[in-house]
Order: sequence, then structure tokens, then C-alpha cells
Amino acid sequence: MPKNKHDQVLKKTYFWVMLKHKKRIMALSIIPQLILLKIIANYPNVVESMYSHGLYIFISKFMRYVFGWVPFSVGDVFYTLLGVYIMYWIIKHRKRVIRDPKNWMVDVFSAIAMGYFAFHVLWAFNYYRLPLHESLEIENDYTTEELVDLTEKLIEKTNALQLTLAKTDTIKVVLPFSKSEVLKMIPDGYDELSKKFPYLAYHPRSIKQSLYSIPLTYMGFSGYLNPFTNEAQVDRLIPTYKFPTTGSHEVAHQLGYAAENEANFIGSMAAMHHPDIYFNYSGCAFALRHCLGEIYRRDPEHYETLKKQVHIGVLKNYQEVRDFWDSYQNPAEPLFKATYSNFLKSNNQAGGMDSYSYVVALLVNYHKNNPID
Repeated sequence: MPKNKHDQVLKKTYFWVMLKHKKRIMALSIIPQLILLKIIANYPNVVESMYSHGLYIFISKFMRYVFGWVPFSVGDVFYTLLGVYIMYWIIKHRKRVIRDPKNWMVDVFSAIAMGYFAFHVLWAFNYYRLPLHESLEIENDYTTEELVDLTEKLIEKTNALQLTLAKTDTIKVVLPFSKSEVLKMIPDGYDELSKKFPYLAYHPRSIKQSLYSIPLTYMGFSGYLNPFTNEAQVDRLIPTYKFPTTGSHEVAHQLGYAAENEANFIGSMAAMHHPDIYFNYSGCAFALRHCLGEIYRRDPEHYETLKKQVHIGVLKNYQEVRDFWDSYQNPAEPLFKATYSNFLKSNNQAGGMDSYSYVVALLVNYHKNNPID
């Protein structure tokens, strides 16, 4: 064999040996990553200051500048291409499962490790930040009396808004905007909220209707944040009445509030502070529904008493949302929700999806010092 060809063979052999070595290291990196996350969970103040109010601010803004201007969901397209590639790779390498299982597993786990690393660096370290009640310097517990007091005030406020918008207390509120218009209006609520909480300033915007709205609905989700592109995705099929709070909820995730309950609180506050009255109604009705739900869990009889005070038009908006989700119920939905709930629990969210009482705790304790108008 000529010397130059021999050298080329040696170089190629060396390259593949080094590549396999690097892949093994990458695959094994999932272990120190998991250990590191366990350690980080004990230092929420460090995460809050260095990541959530530090590195993440630059990452999220950069991602929104890059992808926010695109009129469609880049993240959904990315997921589609990734799914196609994974299927292609599995088919192409299917025989290696038997012939070369060790290296096949190394390839799979090296890819998982890279994705896991990117997921946390780009967004998910926010799961380990300070609880919101500590950032706001408020309590995280409340009495039933305090809950009832806030609920009565929310009933009064929500009823007043509904009557102003619908002209009669028996008709549900219908937003006079298209869903695209609602998404464009969402940042205005954060502009108002940022006057008191500067770290909630939202610019540039990146809120889009998901290309996967149909499967998203069957899974039982009204929206999500793509952590790899920092695009807020809203299910385009949900009732327009829900768009202000759902969109505001996803923006809260974009701003680094990973916990579902905290995003619910911030999303409702952004809608309640919005300059548009329809957003105010959506935000107040959203907060009221959470409070009524908690009263029902604590005192069903008192819940029935308070429910009678709520305008029929408001209840019709609630029913509109229930009817929508009921029409998409399917046997797989509980499995998707259970999987996501377990995912949250594995990411420092002990309550999973079922942590509504904390949303109410934030609402009750925040409004002790900031009474509803």
C-alpha cells in the first residue's frame, strides 16, 4: 500500500476511534449532570441571581430576537425535522441493536445527554430558582377566611367586568378580537406589570400559535414553551376567551418562571393589569376560578353559596371552556398529563401539575398588600 494511502487509513481509523471515545464520554455525562442538578437544587439563591436574573436573561432575549420575528413556529418545525430524523436513524440502524448493542446505546445516550444539557442551559435551570413567594416577600400559606375574603372581592370585580362587557348578567363575554390580535396585545399587560416589577419587562416578543394544536388539544394542553427556541406556543383551537391568560402564562415561562403554578399567577396578574378591559375580565375570571376551586376542596357547602353570587354569564364562560375540553377527551389524555406531572416532579416541582393551592396562596397573600380595585 502506498505511504499516502496508508496514512489516510490511519487517520480515518484514528478519527473513528476518537469519535467513539468522545461519544462514550458524552453518553456517561448524563450521570454527572444528574448529580449536579441534585446539588444545584440546594442553592436556589445562586440559581436566582446567577442564572434566572443573569445568564438566562441574555439567552432568552437572544433566542427571541433570532426566532420571534418569524411568523410561524420555528420550534415546531424543528421538532418535526427532529422526529423525521429519529425515525430515519432508527430504521437505518435497526440491525445494530442486535449486532452492536453497546455502541448503539452509546449513540442513543450521547444524543440524550446533549439534549438534556441544552434543555437545562437554555431554560430548565429555572426549575431550581427561588419560589416566587420568597421573591415577592410574601407568605405561602393562608386561612380559609382570607381565601373567602379574596374570592368575594374577585366575584364582585369579575361580575362588574362581565356586566360592562356583556350588558346583561346572563350572557357570556365574547372577545371582539381575533386570536392573532390577542397574541399581539399580550405584551401590553407585561408593560404595565413591569412598572412595579421591572424583571417582568417583556421584549422582544415571541408568541405564536402552535402548528401542533390538534395533537396538543388531544393531549389536554393549551400551550407550551419551546425551551430550545424560547417561543411561546398557544393552542390555536382553545376558546378565544382563554387566549389572554394562556398566552400570558406562556410568556411567564419565557421570562424564566418554570413552575406551572407561578406562571399561572403571573399570567393572571398580567391580564388583570392589562389596559384592555377584555383582558382584565379574562384575568379576573381565571383567578376567581382557582379560588373557587380551592374553596370547593376546603368547604363544598360554602362553595355552593359563593357560586350563586357569580353571574350566569361568567359561569357560561367557564362552561364554554369545559365543553371545549370535554369534546376532545380521549383515553390517552390522562396518560399524557400523568407523564408531564411526573416530569415536573423530577424537575424540582413536588406538586407536579396538581399544585393549584400554591397559585391561590400567591393570589391571597399578594392581594393582602395590593387590594383589588
